[in-house]
Amino acid sequence: MLPALKLRVSPKAETILRGGHPWLFADSLRDQNRPGSVGELAIIYDRKDEFLGLGLFDPAGPIRVRMLHTGKPQKLDRAWWQQRLAATLDRRRGLFDAQTNGYRLCNGESDGWPGLVLDRYDSTLVLKIYTLVWLPRLDEIVTLIAEQVPHDRLILRLSRNIQEAAAPFTDGQVVRGTPVNGPVVFLESGLRFEVDGVRGQKTGFYLDQRENRRLVESLSAGRHVLNAFSFSGGFSLYAARGGAVAVTDLDISEHAIASANRNFALNSALSRCRHESLKADAFDWLVAAPARSFDLIILDPPSLAKREAERPAAIRAYGRLARRAIELLRPNGVLVACSCSAHVSTIEFLEAVRKSAAQAGRPFKELRTTGHAPDHPATFPEANYLKAIYLSVAG
Repeated sequence: MLPALKLRVSPKAETILRGGHPWLFADSLRDQNRPGSVGELAIIYDRKDEFLGLGLFDPAGPIRVRMLHTGKPQKLDRAWWQQRLAATLDRRRGLFDAQTNGYRLCNGESDGWPGLVLDRYDSTLVLKIYTLVWLPRLDEIVTLIAEQVPHDRLILRLSRNIQEAAAPFTDGQVVRGTPVNGPVVFLESGLRFEVDGVRGQKTGFYLDQRENRRLVESLSAGRHVLNAFSFSGGFSLYAARGGAVAVTDLDISEHAIASANRNFALNSALSRCRHESLKADAFDWLVAAPARSFDLIILDPPSLAKREAERPAAIRAYGRLARRAIELLRPNGVLVACSCSAHVSTIEFLEAVRKSAAQAGRPFKELRTTGHAPDHPATFPEANYLKAIYLSVAG
């Protein structure tokens, strides 16, 4: 039997790990007693050869260890894993009633499960893995979930960067329960949505925007609404239920537009609201649209900075979108501008939108800013990706 995998780290890394950061980077290693395998449990020691923590080892990744525990030595036996999952689920107790059965059960590092998320869509669970270190433990994790979360099926989703190396597992594979026969329908705030957990983006739906969708509903009465980068129409359905006169979905993806149309069809009570779908590049369409056409505009683009090098261009793009949207608002209109780019900080995003609003030359008032939903906690800087700002334009 091989000896335990032992690593020693730099003084700076010691401080970072003791502060609760979940990642140990490869360039922070100072010593390693032997080669390690993917997913192997690594024991981390400080420069004084004292126990620092435990994590899952990745011999090839820039994040060399995904931390599971720091502090006093701990045996990570089955009871430990059961307790960790129970604590994760307990953090969601009381957040949702029977009108919402779609939400995040586990949010990766911020819930103590680095590189692993678990979403619920009614009786379907979707487990998404972003790192190979979980694959050797997948059967164990699936069993733990089955013991604590009743479900009909569990779908495995694999991040694109690990799919080739994940064999025999495949993206979209049902690893427990009954096969998937078409889209799954779930409830969010009493609205019905379909989700494709096998092939859809992320785990199939953007659950993290729930609270912003609820706020949009409260602002929509009597308004003409534009939902740019509309995806499957989440904001639009809430706006329609909130009393919007008309809602326009704008997205470059024909698949997204079709999904939004089906979601409206699932909620027949919303038919009183006029719903229009436009397939177009939102950046180009906003430039060509006539001024003062809408009372409420939602800008929720996909990440505009997927790497640090794209951050400056993304900040400029957020500002450009916001300025043009403000020009399209009627008096007393409202802009809801969102960002899901982790490489663009909250301060940078808010400043870009505020600056653009000032440059538009129309009096405006800031209504509020928002961040992460309660089922999507962010406990370290890199996890803090979601932000939104609400502006009211007076004249």
